[in-house]
Amino acid sequence: MFLFAALALLVLFAMHRFFWARAVRALEPSRALRRTLGALVGLLCISIPVVFVLVRHTPADEGGRAFLPVWIWFGFLFYALIALAIVQVAEWLVYGKTRRVQALDEPQIDPQRRLFLRRAATGAGLAGAGVVTWSGRSSAANELLRPEIPVKLEKLPRALSGLRIAQLTDVHVGPLLGESYVRRLVAETLRTKPDLIVITGDLVDGSVAGLRKSIEPLFGLRARFGVYFVTGNHEYYSGAEEWTEYLAQRGIRVLHNERVSIGDAGASFDLAGIPDHSTRNLGEPHAADFARAFAGRDPERESILLAHQPVQIHGSRGHDLGLQLSGHTHGGQMWPFGFLVLAAQPYLNGLHTHSGRTQIYVSRGAGTWGPPLRVGNPAEIPDIILL
Repeated sequence: MFLFAALALLVLFAMHRFFWARAVRALEPSRALRRTLGALVGLLCISIPVVFVLVRHTPADEGGRAFLPVWIWFGFLFYALIALAIVQVAEWLVYGKTRRVQALDEPQIDPQRRLFLRRAATGAGLAGAGVVTWSGRSSAANELLRPEIPVKLEKLPRALSGLRIAQLTDVHVGPLLGESYVRRLVAETLRTKPDLIVITGDLVDGSVAGLRKSIEPLFGLRARFGVYFVTGNHEYYSGAEEWTEYLAQRGIRVLHNERVSIGDAGASFDLAGIPDHSTRNLGEPHAADFARAFAGRDPERESILLAHQPVQIHGSRGHDLGLQLSGHTHGGQMWPFGFLVLAAQPYLNGLHTHSGRTQIYVSRGAGTWGPPLRVGNPAEIPDIILL
């Protein structure tokens, strides 16, 4: 843990150091302005780890909204560094060409003109980063898609064709997203009148005591075949046992290495749920256990698995699974982070055929984590339509 924290701080310092070098020093401002901007960049650098610590000691029920500017700065910094790196590479290319021209005794480029072009390019890059940040913040705050995903399952009873499953995942109720947002998600989920509602983890970032008010609207969820929940990795940062007890007391069925029958005596299928992949080293009874979840299952019945992380699909081999519903990835949340996510997960978002007849749908989720931005990956509450 200490090594991870040290590495994170080193990376954070390097990011701000590069930003200062390219967005301040390289533009050759006056000494007073350079010192002022340098102090501001240093303060912003320090503010990020400070906020990480403070957020853990403030009321979880939107108590961290006072720190929102720091989170937005963090998101802006990421896109600013991309823009500044492009400007740096372009300057290297031009400078290399200039040196070759000078070697041929041709006229040199005016240093003042070079500085003007650098300032113009840097300004344009930072403005572009600002636009991307603003757009990403607007998307995170306002955009919520309701895609309908038709999924054909060969063992589904014909009487259940058209059954609608609303999937909520990665809401991250906590310091930034509170009661008003949960109320909006509940209203939007119920708008399409789903037959079944599933919550596939990372519902919360905080304790039951800290989030009791924020989470209250969630218990307004109602569906013909009920509301089901499986844990994500963030539940284990927030007190998973306390949360699963609390949700169960309030009428949300928690599936922990078990399965239930959805439907009636005439037509039904198996719905199974396992805890998050991060429990794999915790041992019994906490770790995900496919054998327990599918024990004694009739192979002639259709099956759907709730598992927070897409990588858990690999454990379904040999269990004749029809469909897995997952989240965790946020679809990358902020482009191009999706490419990093794919280094750890087999799927980023959307519907995929995994192997044989087994399919998986990975939702981009309904909330955010870290910088409250969504760039190229709007939030969603998908309706899975079984066929």
